[in-house]
Amino acid sequence: MATQEEFESAVAKSQTLSERPSNDVLLQLYGLYKQATEGNVNTERPGGFDFKNIAKWDAWKQQEGKGQEEARSQYVQLVNKLAAR
Repeated sequence: MATQEEFESAVAKSQTLSERPSNDVLLQLYGLYKQATEGNVNTERPGGFDFKNIAKWDAWKQQEGKGQEEARSQYVQLVNKLAAR
């Protein structure tokens, strides 16, 4: 399991990646980050034509049920994998 310090370091590292990840990977990072920091989705799904926020909400919803420690570890692993490219 990743420590809080490792997680915070990975968050900072994710903002300095040499290559911008694909939108799918960015959404996965977002979902893991939200799950790690807030737990399960706690808001209504956006409606209408708010496609960006709908995609972000869906990415977070996909992580539902995952423990915050597990989400933190997966986030750190994914950022480290992206940084190694």
